[in-house]
Amino acid sequence: MSTLVTLAEWSARLANGRISSRELTETMLERAQRHFASGGHAFIDLDEEGARAAAEAADHRLSLGRRLSPLDGLPLSLKDLFDVAGQVTRAGSRVLEGEPAAQADAPVVASLREGGAVFMGRTNMTEFAYSGLGLNPHFGTPLSPLGEGRIAGGSSSGAAVSVALGMSVVALGTDTGGSVRIPAAFCGITGFKPTAWRVSCGGMVPLSQSLDSVGPLAPTVACCAQVDALLTGAQPWRDAGLPLQGQRFFVTPDHVLEDLAPEVAQAFDWALARLAEQGAEIVEFRFPELQRLPEINAGGGFAAAESWYWHRKRLLAESERYDPLVAMRIERGSRQSACDYLELLLERAELRARAAEVLLGADAWLMPTVSIAPPRLAEITDDDAFQRINARVLANPAVINFLDGCALSIPLPERPGIALSLCGLGGQDANILQLGAAVERCLG
Repeated sequence: MSTLVTLAEWSARLANGRISSRELTETMLERAQRHFASGGHAFIDLDEEGARAAAEAADHRLSLGRRLSPLDGLPLSLKDLFDVAGQVTRAGSRVLEGEPAAQADAPVVASLREGGAVFMGRTNMTEFAYSGLGLNPHFGTPLSPLGEGRIAGGSSSGAAVSVALGMSVVALGTDTGGSVRIPAAFCGITGFKPTAWRVSCGGMVPLSQSLDSVGPLAPTVACCAQVDALLTGAQPWRDAGLPLQGQRFFVTPDHVLEDLAPEVAQAFDWALARLAEQGAEIVEFRFPELQRLPEINAGGGFAAAESWYWHRKRLLAESERYDPLVAMRIERGSRQSACDYLELLLERAELRARAAEVLLGADAWLMPTVSIAPPRLAEITDDDAFQRINARVLANPAVINFLDGCALSIPLPERPGIALSLCGLGGQDANILQLGAAVERCLG
């Protein structure tokens, strides 16, 4: 996989006339077509006509000296969860194929369209976004560009592959338990999960209203930050050039450093050493309450309860059309009582309060994005293997969703498929993005 061109570099090339939006779009459409022809599964649909029309409109604006945003004229892919006016939102499933086309863009899609983004098409995903592995029996399972038959991770599997293979400059995904960060890690790119309430989840098929968040997958932290700024209506992002000297990075052995694959543990230790060499302070803290998360979520947690509410009528009537692995996970919600759900809310509130206490004084919390390197598709041969590997893949990133925090996944050079997560509490997004840029520079 070659070095990817950043959003800023493509934007500069457009501005100085080295390439047109139409030329860039045609190049990426051609790559996507070749990918599909070779048996790849990153996209469910390519919107070639719409992409070309949007690119020509961007070139016209450019000729008049007008640019709507740093994304104006740049190809972007959308996870198949978001409504696009005139298109059917399948959510990676055959179940919704007969539904009416969306009447309007989802708010995030509207924001990107207003910024001049060129929509390449809808990317593949785990059906209804319900796993961290990215398997899809309906549209094929995307594989990581890192090779050796390794999975791309999920649920935003196609989104990550579309960026990693240069078929889009950036991608928009969703993250309920790691679904942006896991595929970003497994495909060697950067992913950002914002605090859930910062970006609208309207106009998309939900998995869990309590946990869902919308975030970008892109080549670098700056690329993610620029997309995030457009989605949140903030001022265009600028790298403040923060020094690492004196930054306090907290690390806990509890839960998130348990059961690490040896190569992940080694890569994480390497990253901590590099940061310490640049003057960052690595502070060990204890958070034993995290070890209760498997018990708290033993019944399926918020995702099972809230997805059962959304799917219950359709699943009872059309269960044979669902991926059996997804249907099984949704149906767990039918066995949760109102008391169980209220207990979840209480446990979450208590853990969030505890997190605020133990992370007091931290500039960021560091952990490996995923506790294992990307597994091979051939290793996920039966239901037991799926459940075991899926649980390991979700273990670390799902912590941040439960705590309603924010997190960046930054790939580690020379360690394909392994990534460092830079995490913060809810509302600390701007600081995490600025620190992330500094960490990225340090790690090379």
